[in-house]
Amino acid sequence: MPSLRPDAPLAAFGTTIFAEMTALAESTGSINLGQGFPDTDGPRQLLDAAKAAIDGGRNQYPPGPGVPELLEAIAAHQARFYGLDVDPATQVLVTVGATEAIAAVVLALCEPGDEVVTFEPYYDSYAATIALAGATRRTSVLRFPDFAVDEASLRAAFSDRTRIVLLNTPHNPTGKVFTRAELQLVASLARQHDAWVVTDEVYEHLVFDGAVHVPMATLPGMADRTITISSAGKTFSVTGWKVGWLCGPSEVVAAARRVKQFLTFVGSGPLQPAVARGLDLGDEVYAGIAQSLQDKRDLLCAGLVESGLQVARPAGTYFVLADAAPLGVDDGAEFARRLPQLARVVGVPVSVFCDDRDAARSLVRFAFCKRDAVLVEASRRLASLRRASV
Repeated sequence: MPSLRPDAPLAAFGTTIFAEMTALAESTGSINLGQGFPDTDGPRQLLDAAKAAIDGGRNQYPPGPGVPELLEAIAAHQARFYGLDVDPATQVLVTVGATEAIAAVVLALCEPGDEVVTFEPYYDSYAATIALAGATRRTSVLRFPDFAVDEASLRAAFSDRTRIVLLNTPHNPTGKVFTRAELQLVASLARQHDAWVVTDEVYEHLVFDGAVHVPMATLPGMADRTITISSAGKTFSVTGWKVGWLCGPSEVVAAARRVKQFLTFVGSGPLQPAVARGLDLGDEVYAGIAQSLQDKRDLLCAGLVESGLQVARPAGTYFVLADAAPLGVDDGAEFARRLPQLARVVGVPVSVFCDDRDAARSLVRFAFCKRDAVLVEASRRLASLRRASV
C-alpha cells in the first residue's frame, strides 16, 4: 500500500478537538458544553420558510453565487445594520457556512510564501486553511483575562510578506469584542503592509451588556480591502444548515467564487431562501436572541465561579473561558479530558487553539448556548470540583 506523505499540508492536523470531546461526552453520559451548537431551534419564521421552499420544489442546485433573494437580503442586511453599500450581484457570495467562506478567500488570495496574521487563540479551521494554501501563520496572543491587543506583538507579526489579516470579532473562543481603537490599529497595519483584511463576524449579533460590534469594513478606507464573512448558523440557532456568505470588493468575490466551485460547487438550496427570510426579521427578534444568550452567559458564569474557576465574562459569542489554575490545575488539556470523570461535564481546552500553548495552559472553554435547565444541571455538577482533588 502506498505510504502517506508526512509533509502533506494537513498531515499535522488530526481529529478536531470538537469531535474528540463530543465522543467523550457521549461515552461518559456527560453534559456537552464543548461544542458550540444550541439545543433549541431558531425562529419559527425561518423554519417555516425552509419547509415552504422544500415543498415548493427548490431542491436542486441553486445558482453558484447564491439564490437571488438571499444575495439581496445579505446586501440589505449590511445596509440596514452598518450603512454599507454592497452590490448583491457582484459583491456577495453564498457559501457552505463561514468555514467554506474563509477557505475560499484564503485559497484565492494566498500562495506559498505569503503570511497570514491572526490572533490566538484562534478557531481551529484558520490554521488548517492557512496550511492548505501553503502560507505561513503569524500570530499575536490575546491573554486571559482581558484579552487586550498587545500592540508590540501585533506589529511584530507583520512583515513585507503579509498578505492577509484574518480577524474574528466577536472572537471565538475568548468572547472578546474588539474595540474601535483596536480595529483601527489593525486597519492601519493592514494599509501599511498593503494586506487584505478578512473578518469572520459570525457572532455579529450576539453581543452583550451594551457592547457594539464594529465591522472592519465600516472604518475609513477599509471597505476596499476588507472581505466580511458571516453566517446564519449562530445568529438563528441553525448551525446544521451551513449557510454562510462573504461580502467584499468584486474582484475578490469573483476569485473566491472560482475557488468555491471546486470545493462544494453549491449547497443548501432550499435553506437559502429561508435564511433570506431570517435576515429580514425585525430588530426585536435580533435583540431577543442576544438577550437570551446574555442571560445564559450569566447563568453559566455563576456556576463556573461557584465551582472555583476564574472566569473571564465574555462580551459576545456562545462561549466563556475559565481558568482552572485556582483549583491547582496547570494543564488545561489534561484537566478537560478528566472533567467528565470529575463532574460529568465536557469543555474544550483552549491550548489547542494556540501556537503559544503556555499562554492558555490552564484555560477551558465552555459553551452556554444551551437550555437553562441544562446549564443549571451543569453548574450543579461543576460545583463538585471544589470538593474533588483535581
